[in-house]
Amino acid sequence: MLRFQEEQTVPTLFDRLGREGGITRAVDDLYNRLVADPRLQHYIANVDMRRLRAHQAKFLVAATGGPKTYDGADMAAAHQHLHITGDAFDQVVGHLVETLADAGLDADVIAEVLATLAPLRGAIVSPPESLDLAGAPALG
Repeated sequence: MLRFQEEQTVPTLFDRLGREGGITRAVDDLYNRLVADPRLQHYIANVDMRRLRAHQAKFLVAATGGPKTYDGADMAAAHQHLHITGDAFDQVVGHLVETLADAGLDADVIAEVLATLAPLRGAIVSPPESLDLAGAPALG
């Protein structure tokens, strides 16, 4: 008798994060940390947090292989007015790592989340202010 082995499906990152429920809980915890961090509070002051949390959860579901489609603004356009520094981006990443570790995710899953989100750094972090060379001495 010929038997076929059942196809093994590898869980997506979305699955390993606990699907929509796990991602929503992680986003809620992350934003609780961000709101409590005096270094980052000003970035989210006067923001509809319920809307922001829902939007972030939808983005992460899509980015990790889940059933949502991200239809938000371009990352650079969405963050440009915030003037996010590289240090601030790194602080948010630190809070994300702590959030995922506290949720019981292992280092491999956390590393995969970071690898998925790392390419967004260039779009989210504002470029440094242009140097004003108007009064600089001439070279030579």
